[in-house]
Order: sequence, then C-alpha cells, then structure tokens
Amino acid sequence: MAARNGATKLLQSMWKLIIEDYKGFDRCMKEVLIISGGNGKCVAEMKVEEQHTNKGGTLHGGLSASLVDMVSTLALLTHERQAPGVSVNIGVSYLKAAKIGEEIVIEASTSKVGKTLAFLTVDIRNKATGDLIAQGTHTKYLG
Repeated sequence: MAARNGATKLLQSMWKLIIEDYKGFDRCMKEVLIISGGNGKCVAEMKVEEQHTNKGGTLHGGLSASLVDMVSTLALLTHERQAPGVSVNIGVSYLKAAKIGEEIVIEASTSKVGKTLAFLTVDIRNKATGDLIAQGTHTKYLG
C-alpha cells in the first residue's frame, strides 16, 4: 500500500508539472485530478465543464481521446519499465454521452509491455452511475 501511495504522489507531482501554467494543448487537462496510481495503473477524475464539450453539450470525443492518451501514459510510467513511450495508435469507442456537470472517472491500465511496444486500456465512466462512456486502447513505442 505504501508503494502505491508513493506512486500516486509521484503521478500527482508529475501531472502538476505537465499542466501548471502550460499555454499549449494540454491546458484542457487542468480539471483532471489524479486519484491513484501504481503497478501500471492510473485512476483520474474530472467534472465535465463547458470547455470540455462539443456543440451538443456533451464530452467532446477529441477530449476523450486525449484523456486516453494522457492517463494511460501516466499508468505506463508506474509500470516497472517506467518509459513514457511514443504513441503508435489510439482507438476510442464512444458508448454514452457525458453532460456538463457530470463527473467522470478515467481508469487506465497497462495490459502488456514488450521489448518495443506497450499496450494499454482505458475505461471512462460516469462517476455517479458507473455507466461506461468510452473505452480506449493505446499502443506506445518504447524506444
């Protein structure tokens, strides 16, 4: 448990460095809170706000894909290999909408790490209902 708490604190510190005062694309991640991490996993939460939505007022698919990218990379950093890698492929299946004001949970896990590739999965769920909003896969090249 202590190792996992240490990993969580490390992820939270790294996340703060990534998004703090950043003017580029990653600034859309400022509302994401890292809840836990360790052993190739990372759990984050976020409240859907207007800046996260599409014209229909629901979580934008592009932001969902970015959540898959960012949170799975944090999960990979807690794997024994500790390599962030470079994205080779990201896939997202959109199953249900998340509306403004709803809280979502992003759960990423490392499925396999080989010599050159890492495979990760991500579930994005409605925090209150547990409904699956999106599922993602992420393949990373480990140079």
